[in-house]
Amino acid sequence: MANQIVWFDIPVKDLNRAIQFYSSVLDFEIKEVFDEVAVMPHGPGEVAGCLYQSEDDQPSASGPLLYLNVNGRLDAAIAAAEKNGGTIVEPKHSIGNYGFRAKVIDSEGNRIALHSE
Repeated sequence: MANQIVWFDIPVKDLNRAIQFYSSVLDFEIKEVFDEVAVMPHGPGEVAGCLYQSEDDQPSASGPLLYLNVNGRLDAAIAAAEKNGGTIVEPKHSIGNYGFRAKVIDSEGNRIALHSE
């Protein structure tokens, strides 16, 4: 079965601050930046997305919840989120057979979930 998610856009207020936040929390370097867009690293056939700055779209703490993979390093990702301007709204907790998650407001005001098996 093909992935249900094929791409995601995360609106931000300050692109450089958001790049620092996501690079630190997800433990990878965001290199591809152009025209107020920073593309998350990805390979062929992988789900990908970007951070983007726009006057039309603003960060939100409600609406769809995007789960980001921090498998095996959830505690480190939570610590990095707090260190880089994020707020933990639900600490690490079990989601049964699906692993563990923490809900975070990122440095820009978006609600995200950090997920690990």
